[in-house]
Amino acid sequence: MLRIAVPNKGMLSEPAWNMLSEAGYRLRSNPRQLVVEDPDNEIELFYLRPIDIAVYVGRGTVDVGVTGRDLLLNSGTKAVEHLQLGFGASTFRFAAPNESGIEDLADIDGKRVASSFDKLVDDYLKEHGIHADIIHLDGAVESSVHLGVADLIADVVSTGTTLRNAGLRIFADPILHSEAILIRSPRISIEDERLIVLSRRLQGVLTAQRYVLMDYDIPVSKVAIAVGITPGFESPTVSSLHDKQWAAVRAMVPKQQVNNLMDRLYEIGARAIIVTALQASRM
Repeated sequence: MLRIAVPNKGMLSEPAWNMLSEAGYRLRSNPRQLVVEDPDNEIELFYLRPIDIAVYVGRGTVDVGVTGRDLLLNSGTKAVEHLQLGFGASTFRFAAPNESGIEDLADIDGKRVASSFDKLVDDYLKEHGIHADIIHLDGAVESSVHLGVADLIADVVSTGTTLRNAGLRIFADPILHSEAILIRSPRISIEDERLIVLSRRLQGVLTAQRYVLMDYDIPVSKVAIAVGITPGFESPTVSSLHDKQWAAVRAMVPKQQVNNLMDRLYEIGARAIIVTALQASRM
């Protein structure tokens, strides 16, 4: 069986569970269940703390896992990023007090930096020739400057509101752009058929989330223009209608562009434009 680790809790947990469910895998039936066997799909699912998943995968006790890129890099394990999963996006940034003279990366040299991701931050600074005292904190790091523990912080930033409320401002380039990823153990081959099936299923879910199916009727004289607007993947399906002056076109299009594409198609004469959600796909 392929052993898969997923977050037991946290912001990555529910999207990860939903993705696996949509990929056809069995999930737990109650929140206290930590191990689920799915013999039909030849997998064993383990619900673990997000911070521990990279460790289990890196040591090979679990074959693959869903975690954040930041957690993987901070773990220092030999687990390998295998597939981007398209959710849980975040940015890791430095922030310093508004009144401080810390303006760029060079100003961090010799300072105290508070972070929950001490290895990630230390590796980044050393890579840029900067030496600092990295102070590990498990909780919210925003208060560390006010309490005199650190001179600045390195933390995950979404809107920046929490930092501003703490009297901090973001500076320098992002340390890391993180998101949910599928990681694999160095002990499992990238050619392993079980891993290939899992990857194909997850990619199918991602495609179904990002694309929709668009059908429309178009005058035959405008088919070439319409196909240029909705080229689909390999090529759209074009069928003849009872009225030989018209054709029916079916193509997959990016979900975020749906309304713009419908407007453009309507302008060139397309009618009966219908959009259908995708449940699953194999590309």
